[in-house]
Amino acid sequence: MEYTHKPVLLDECIEGLNIRPDGVYVDGTLGRAGHSREIAKRLTTGRLICIDRDMAAIEAAQTRLADWMDKVTLIHSNFSEVGQVLEEAGISGVDGMLFDLGVSSPQLDDASRGFSYMQDAPLDMRMDVSAPLTAREVVNSWSFEELRRILQDYGEERYASKIARTICQVRESSPIETTLQLVDVIKAAMPPAALREKQHPAKRSFQAIRIAVNGELDALPPMLSSAVAALNPGGRLAVITFHSLEDRIVKQTMKELATGCTCPPNFPVCVCGNKPKIKLVSRKPIVSGAEELAENPRARSAKLRVAEKCDL
Repeated sequence: MEYTHKPVLLDECIEGLNIRPDGVYVDGTLGRAGHSREIAKRLTTGRLICIDRDMAAIEAAQTRLADWMDKVTLIHSNFSEVGQVLEEAGISGVDGMLFDLGVSSPQLDDASRGFSYMQDAPLDMRMDVSAPLTAREVVNSWSFEELRRILQDYGEERYASKIARTICQVRESSPIETTLQLVDVIKAAMPPAALREKQHPAKRSFQAIRIAVNGELDALPPMLSSAVAALNPGGRLAVITFHSLEDRIVKQTMKELATGCTCPPNFPVCVCGNKPKIKLVSRKPIVSGAEELAENPRARSAKLRVAEKCDL
């Protein structure tokens, strides 16, 4: 069957990466390999390193990238380890890196993975199924204060305290084992008006628990710093985020890396020695157009930021 998956902001990513046929590129979040296919198609003597923490994505890519495997290397790892991955692969510098920080569609669509609040499944939510921490452990063993914190900080959930308290009360009788059990607990903690809102009442809580299980936000700053360090001068870094917490970290980290001298304005000469490591290709994030949003509602919250490595 013809492979028709089109990933979020595909054309914008390809344009942002400014791909050279003989260049070396990294797709740090392989997923369904949609971005990787388009990068690989544009390479002649170049090379593409594909990284994913989900082994299912690595295995599926053997088929999805079959026509380009002579120039593709698949690596099972976390994108926060990109520096080590490149070192072990014998690559001293790359010409472009792409990171799509969203949960991949197969993870959402496969009910057994436990990411969805619309289908019943064991509470899991691990992007890497070999990782020890699951959503079940978070929900059933983390303290009230830990639960309240992640629901508030990672989910920006208004009813974080009420939901955390209700989870703790319910689990005293028996563990919360499945996604739909958790949805019912979340709904029970929320006022009727919140249940009538357009957004699913469990969306923010599920996001928060997923982020906690996978350490998603913790991995961002080291990944961004390692990525920039590994870029060749003129190389491009493209990052797609899907919620404000991720975007805030990416925006702030890129801003810091693009800032040169930080000495006070009244200093006659620079003493800090800081020089910009990157320049921002676009000051504002790139978002999906009306045509893409009509085809893929999941793209609505996507933001793409692109930066270029400076000549140091």
